[in-house]
Amino acid sequence: MKTLSTRAKWGWAVITVVVMLYALFPVVSIFATSFKLPSELRSGLFWPQTWTTENYQQILASDGAAQELFLSALRNSVGISLIATFVAVVLATLAAYAIARLDFPGKRLVLTTALGVSIFPVISIVTPLFNLWRNIGLYDTWLGLIIPYLSLTLPISIWTLAAFFRQIPWELEQAAQVDGATTWQAFRKAIVPLAAPGVFTTALIAFFIAWNDFVYGISLTSTSAARPVPAALAFFTGASQFEEPTGAISAAAIVVTVPVVILVLLFQRQIVSGLTQGAVKG
Repeated sequence: MKTLSTRAKWGWAVITVVVMLYALFPVVSIFATSFKLPSELRSGLFWPQTWTTENYQQILASDGAAQELFLSALRNSVGISLIATFVAVVLATLAAYAIARLDFPGKRLVLTTALGVSIFPVISIVTPLFNLWRNIGLYDTWLGLIIPYLSLTLPISIWTLAAFFRQIPWELEQAAQVDGATTWQAFRKAIVPLAAPGVFTTALIAFFIAWNDFVYGISLTSTSAARPVPAALAFFTGASQFEEPTGAISAAAIVVTVPVVILVLLFQRQIVSGLTQGAVKG
């Protein structure tokens, strides 16, 4: 294995620092804004002169429009994202297993279609979906968002799990069947436990995709009955007509970002393990 020279190591270190600063600067800026007083929002200072939790109280504790709007949207985001993730992972596990293990006509077409769906621009199907949902009664409902979310989460889930299932030795399933297990039992008791890292990684990725969606959330909802957090942020207003909602929006953005950051920090080893095991052919 070729080792990097000292100059190359310093070069990569500089590139890494630049990329990290570029990626983290907007997050730090929003974090600082979330602790500013309304009077400091136009001051031009990066850090607040007086740190306050007023913006967080406005969306979490104070009785008002902002709290009602944010908490209902937070419940919607959690529920819809979890359900969409569960359905996507279950369907993707079965589909990926069939693609990886079985030889049937059109297998490549299935993968190609999944890839095509994943790169298809979402905005182009929002209008016909809006009209269809209004006609069949799914507009502004949880189910009306869960179904479109599957178009975002299923393709990446199928591709990730199909690559992972290919790495599991076929002999393990055959050995289970020789011992008397049915195909379903061999899949459930021999294959699924070994595929747990890949399934877990896929579930996290699918959850992040559903959690961060804005286009479907803003287009297919009209009230707080199903509107998720990314869409609800567009409806934030200040405490009065003369006050900008920048601080409250920043606080809400930090609150909804914290769960994602915690999940990544807690399970970063499992995420990397699941992605690398599915990417390297054994």
